[in-house]
Amino acid sequence: MVGTGGAAMIVMKFGGTSVEDAPAIERVAEIVRSRAADDPVVVVSALARVTDQLLGAGKAAASGDRERALDLLAGLRQRHLQTASELLSGTDLFKLQPALETSFNLLQELLTGVATLRELSPRSTDCLLSFGELLSSEIVSAALVARGLETEWVDARECLITDNSHTRAVPLVAETRERLEAQLRPLLERQAIPVMGGFIGSTVDGTPTTIGRGGSDYSASIVGAAMEAARIEIWTDVPGMMTTDPNLCPEARLIPEISFDEAAELASFGAKVLHPATLLPAIEKNVPVYVLNSRDPAGAGTCIRAHVPGNHHPVRAIAAKRNTTIVNVAGERAWMPRGFLREVLAVFDRHECQVDIVASSQVRISLAVEAGSVAPELLADLERLAEVSCEPRQAIVSVVGENLRGRQGIAASVFGSVAAAGVNVRMISQGASEINISFVIQEEDVPAAVRRLHSDLFADAKPQEDWRWVAARVGLSEPTPATDREKTEGVTAHGPEI
Repeated sequence: MVGTGGAAMIVMKFGGTSVEDAPAIERVAEIVRSRAADDPVVVVSALARVTDQLLGAGKAAASGDRERALDLLAGLRQRHLQTASELLSGTDLFKLQPALETSFNLLQELLTGVATLRELSPRSTDCLLSFGELLSSEIVSAALVARGLETEWVDARECLITDNSHTRAVPLVAETRERLEAQLRPLLERQAIPVMGGFIGSTVDGTPTTIGRGGSDYSASIVGAAMEAARIEIWTDVPGMMTTDPNLCPEARLIPEISFDEAAELASFGAKVLHPATLLPAIEKNVPVYVLNSRDPAGAGTCIRAHVPGNHHPVRAIAAKRNTTIVNVAGERAWMPRGFLREVLAVFDRHECQVDIVASSQVRISLAVEAGSVAPELLADLERLAEVSCEPRQAIVSVVGENLRGRQGIAASVFGSVAAAGVNVRMISQGASEINISFVIQEEDVPAAVRRLHSDLFADAKPQEDWRWVAARVGLSEPTPATDREKTEGVTAHGPEI
């Protein structure tokens, strides 16, 4: 039963740009008000750029530059207090100020300790970065209260329980579900709106942890899955998921609906709308995820769900992942000895370096990885096995679509378009995923390749009303029958047939 504190509820996650300043938080308040009957749980990121600034202050302190660290902290303090004062006044502001001041005093103590030790450990990093979400969630909660919404701030560290892998902690599912039920369900039953930070959690003994950069999306998905939400809404600063990056290709189109599998592939290979881990809990519990624009709340956005109505177009979207390096490992013999690939991959695993694409022959293995993860220690370990070389400034382009399965001639179309753009392909991966064709090219060739691919692959994709999607958006149980479509007023949702 929706709106009465029953089991049904929704999760609304607002990213850093959606809470970047007072006007943005005003918009958030109105969006939350519009969903008040759906029993929302609100999850917020730190204010835009705050996580980077906190990390910068920590690094400055660790280098011994205490003055620089405290200057950065003073700027953060001023920004948060200014934002609070623009949103609140009188008693509301008076109630919030002690909590903000306490956080900044703790931050100053932490940075001073880091400067004294000249060491920023993973554990200290998690403690430092946790303040971004704590501060923003407290400000947002107070702003909602001041606007007449019954709201209660919840400390995310008491709900999201993780292991002790600092800076990349893994949530403990059973413990987290138990804590969320205990903390959030009583609030929902009395129709209060819980507001909490994303990205942060704690170990069983209460030590702060984080679940990785961009992890607020993941937090929202964890909450939605644990609480068996009706849906998860990811509010950001873009219209939704697009057929490709509009910065690369102005002709990019909104995707009205996309499957979990397709969205997960896109997130893993460069699409920046969602954190790659976001969909995992939602997939497990089959909770639909909506990507919506906080600057245009009336926009259609994108719905991500388990099953999407079929169409005849093979491609859903094109993604590009820059900042890639190819690591080549060449065997000393004319063929690879048995177990050699396993040994090479074990080195990458030992150094916690994620491999995106692997190609091998009898004498050589090439691996595409994120450039920043290619540490000297990793290369040194590989050189104990074989000759090693690196090719920097590469990029992975991925063509994704469930209808790629068994599609005759699709690879020829893809690589014909790339060739027509004058782009050379360095590596190819097809078959590992039936819904993804990925290849590696020079980073500088990405714009030309993506624009040509989009032009060729979406040339015959015509906008079409997807009535199943429209029905879902307006709360209908079934699509509007064709004979009655003209009777449905005020319902339009045009998107490409992709």
